[in-house]
Amino acid sequence: MSLPKRWRELSRTTVGSVPERYGVYELGDADGEVLSVEWGVLRDELKDALAYADAERVRWEACESERHAQELAAEHRERAGL
Repeated sequence: MSLPKRWRELSRTTVGSVPERYGVYELGDADGEVLSVEWGVLRDELKDALAYADAERVRWEACESERHAQELAAEHRERAGL
């Protein structure tokens, strides 16, 4: 199961629009295939992904707390078989 959000291009503009909150995010390839499911402070994490990850797309969901982000990421990884 993937996040119920639309894919966005992993770009500086997109990263600049991401909230500075804990959340879970998916990185994907050009075809929308999920490459990884991660969690953390969204803007910081996606800055790193933009610089180092081999992904073209991203989608995210902001969470209420660090713990909520961890739990949601674990749930999505399990359902996605990652």
